[in-house]
Amino acid sequence: MLPAFSPIFRRLLPAVTFERLLRFWRTLAQQTGDGVQCFVGDLPSSLNPSPGPSVLEAEIDHRFALLVSPGQWALLEGEQISPHHYAVSITFAQGIIEDFIDKQNLPVAAEAMPHRPEEQSGPSIAEQLTLGLLEILNSDSTSFSPEPSLQDSLQASQVKVLSQVIAQIRQSLDLAEILNKAVTAVQKFLFVDRLVIYQFHYHQPSLAPVGEEPTSTKPRQQYGEVTYEARRSPEIDTMLGIMTENDCFSQVLSYEQKYLKGAVVAVNDIENHYSSSYCLVGLLQRYQVRAKLVAPIIVEEQLWGLLIAHQCHHPRQWLDSEKNFLGQIGEHLAVAIVQSLLYSEVQNQKNNFEKRVIERTKELRDTLMAAQAANLLKSQFINNISHELRTPLTSIIGLSGTLLRWFDHPTSLPPAKQQYYLLNIQENGKKLLNQINSIIQLSQLESGQTALNSQSFSLHTLAQTVIHSLMGVAVKQQINLELDYQINLGQDQFCADQERLDQILTQLLNNALKFTPAEGTVILRIWKEKNQAIFQVEDTGIGINEQQLPVLFEAFKVVGDSYTSFYETGGVGLALTKQLVELHGGYIEVESSPGQGTIFTTIIPQQSLPLATKGPVQNKLDAVMPFNSSVIVIEQDEEIATLICELLTVANYQVIWLIDTTNALQQVELLQPGLIIVDGDFADVTEVTRGIKNSRRISKVTVFLLSESLSSAEWQALSQKGIDDYLLKPLQPELLLQRVQSIPQEPLR
Repeated sequence: MLPAFSPIFRRLLPAVTFERLLRFWRTLAQQTGDGVQCFVGDLPSSLNPSPGPSVLEAEIDHRFALLVSPGQWALLEGEQISPHHYAVSITFAQGIIEDFIDKQNLPVAAEAMPHRPEEQSGPSIAEQLTLGLLEILNSDSTSFSPEPSLQDSLQASQVKVLSQVIAQIRQSLDLAEILNKAVTAVQKFLFVDRLVIYQFHYHQPSLAPVGEEPTSTKPRQQYGEVTYEARRSPEIDTMLGIMTENDCFSQVLSYEQKYLKGAVVAVNDIENHYSSSYCLVGLLQRYQVRAKLVAPIIVEEQLWGLLIAHQCHHPRQWLDSEKNFLGQIGEHLAVAIVQSLLYSEVQNQKNNFEKRVIERTKELRDTLMAAQAANLLKSQFINNISHELRTPLTSIIGLSGTLLRWFDHPTSLPPAKQQYYLLNIQENGKKLLNQINSIIQLSQLESGQTALNSQSFSLHTLAQTVIHSLMGVAVKQQINLELDYQINLGQDQFCADQERLDQILTQLLNNALKFTPAEGTVILRIWKEKNQAIFQVEDTGIGINEQQLPVLFEAFKVVGDSYTSFYETGGVGLALTKQLVELHGGYIEVESSPGQGTIFTTIIPQQSLPLATKGPVQNKLDAVMPFNSSVIVIEQDEEIATLICELLTVANYQVIWLIDTTNALQQVELLQPGLIIVDGDFADVTEVTRGIKNSRRISKVTVFLLSESLSSAEWQALSQKGIDDYLLKPLQPELLLQRVQSIPQEPLR
């Protein structure tokens, strides 16, 4: 016969009653005789299972008495919750008692172990245990609703546990640690079999606001998961990690809205409470749940989860104080969750900030390295360009100084030598000018300030012109300069910037001639493929190492072991060539081996012919422009003005010099010259030229502009403002006379 109690019995009892139960356990063991053992002792506080001190540890007296016999086991435990009251549990479940024996390492005799049910010692010990418990418990007035003094003690203990949970929340930012310790403490305090936190996960982002009806009656697609758990004993099945969907819960009307309003739900017996929901009863019975107490955890007006206390195996009458206590715990856990979310957000912002700082630091480091590299390149450029400029300047200054030194002694410096010196000065001056122009042009190309002036021309004529201009150099160096033209003369028309293309071919052929020894050969090969013209320059020169090819088209990069060889390349020649090729949308390739010569292959696509083309000189006004021999020079630089005046005066032109543009329009109308040369440095130069072209008396006067540099785009804009042609500084005398003499002349009437 088994006792008339559930496998696990719990009651809040006065301390006097608990002492009577301890004495009853000892007496029963002594009266029963051999084969029966009784163990009585104290247990350490077990509210916090983790080792070491914790704010959740409570100094509660925990005592036990264990009765062991072949036919009956009974475990009495009491935890003091106030000076005069104990939370008492009486357990008959064999699994729970075996676990208790193992944990306390109690020396239970083998004969006291129940081997088989039929080997029980008879009904006498079970009857005595049942009658004794009924007598002790019925003699005490304690019931499930405790007396006022017990209520006060219970309330004080609840406040103590709440304070400990709050302190843990304040001391730690680790949400998992807070929830784990809180669940364990609350499970021990409420004396429940299992306490879990059930966390919701929604496919929809949020719940319906409080006070509003859901927009759809269709069950929401949601699921939950048990994320934290504390159990009285391993005998109680674990629910940790269990996931359930809303199929069963959807049968409970408005359960979400009820929890969102903060309601704490107490179910004393699930079989009676959920009698109409077979699904829900089956789900709870699967995990041994007979009674439950549920408090919501609401975070930012959303149902984050549920704090659920489970009483297994038998019903339980939940007290109002227990409901309030669990509800308060749920509220404080919600605070801990919000705190953790805020901390996580701060950490994310901190990590993002640190990441941005690292990225910004890397950017600054890269910028610094780029600036240092730019400074290094600038230093290299200055060193290299100083050599480029110093070499011709040394010759110019030295020879001109010699001429000045012996100017008064013509017998010491024969005319032939003087002429040689002057030619050398002129040649080095042109070389210096070309070098400066190349640097300026390269800078304009790299900054995107240069536009193409495309026009249709004969490739054969271009090739003949380039070969003819370099034939003298080839003959002087005893090099065979050949043209391999593979295009029919009737199909040699091509549209591109003829001037730029001439510059490309001249640079490549010059380079080939300079690095080809005597008796060598340089070939310019030209053919067409579809809408492309291919220009190939092949030489039998010294060749280039493969390691040097990547820097071949960079400005002022030394290619070769000889600095002299570097100087002769022109410093920016190949870099400028590459930029001009790419300006046409083409590309340039090089093949070379040391001692085997070099092949440069340039591919230029056919360009579109602009709607209106106007060259600097060739496209003049359609009508023949009257031109007399008088010229007005508007220039504020005395040296430039003197040079122009002397050159044109020697050529039998009448030259008038104006030092500024003040009253220039009136002077031009009065003198009516055939040509005006004006410096582009004047701020109002376009206003003056526009006024000249708008005047009926002098609208046919030709206007030349002096400029240090002028891109194709700039020239196209100026040509619409009354400028007929331009001359670049420094002035070249031959070019100046050629441009002036090319103006159509007609006698004045």
